[in-house]
Amino acid sequence: MRVASNSISDTIIAQLQLLNGQQTKLQNQVGTGLRISQPEDDPAAMARVLNLNTENRALSQFTTNANRALEISQATYGALRQIKKVSDRATEIGTLGTGAQDPASLQAYAAEINQLLEQAVQLANGRLRNDHLFGGTAVDTPPYVATRNAAGEIDGLAFAGNTDQATIPLSETSGIAPGADAATTQGLTGFLNQLVSLRDALRSGSASGVTTAQTALIAAEDVLISALAQHGAVQLRIEVNQEQQKDRAQNIEQLVSAETSTDLTTTVVKLSQAQTAYQAALQSASNIMKQSLLDYLR
Repeated sequence: MRVASNSISDTIIAQLQLLNGQQTKLQNQVGTGLRISQPEDDPAAMARVLNLNTENRALSQFTTNANRALEISQATYGALRQIKKVSDRATEIGTLGTGAQDPASLQAYAAEINQLLEQAVQLANGRLRNDHLFGGTAVDTPPYVATRNAAGEIDGLAFAGNTDQATIPLSETSGIAPGADAATTQGLTGFLNQLVSLRDALRSGSASGVTTAQTALIAAEDVLISALAQHGAVQLRIEVNQEQQKDRAQNIEQLVSAETSTDLTTTVVKLSQAQTAYQAALQSASNIMKQSLLDYLR
């Protein structure tokens, strides 16, 4: 009888390699806590994990977008609050100016309004990360351009921005415009020019001019209040979105973990069984390989 010794040894080696591979795989799972390290470990689960990772990367971008949108809205809100303080004082001076008869007092009020005007223009041309806040999408240039008289004082302002709003995506299906809207930017233009009118009316002692400017300032203040409320609502929406995205990211992390994590107790048992099988195979292989041709002839 012909003995295929090469076939026997090849089969033994292949079986030992298979058992060793199973043992190594289980050892890696115990060491890393992951049951999937290569696509072939579980192709279907790996496809689901890849999809979840893609979704998680999109969420990361939406989180960055939300942080940026919140930053813009907060900066705009802060500038509007400071402009509102200027408006409050200007309205107060307007009220005082309507009853003032002393030319010196009127000149003092006019001088204060002039300083408030300069401060308001500075705030209206405020920037965040070098982008102007109140110019719409024209963020590279100051939105409020002042013309000045021979004395260097502002005698008029024009809006040089646009009324467009940049929309920032917060999810796959929604976005938000965190900057100042058209009503706000146009309202600021009117407000700044009414400060000029009030200053000039105080200087000239025109009671009717002061009253007219005062009335216009009160109307402009309503625009500021509305804008502040709007930005408060925008910030609330962004913060709610951030919480939703955070919960969504945690859910994705749990799903990925469920797909990739190994059951440590079960895996340790399997590893022990694999090691026992491998040792038994080694022992069997050793006994078989010790046999010679004479053993078969017997």
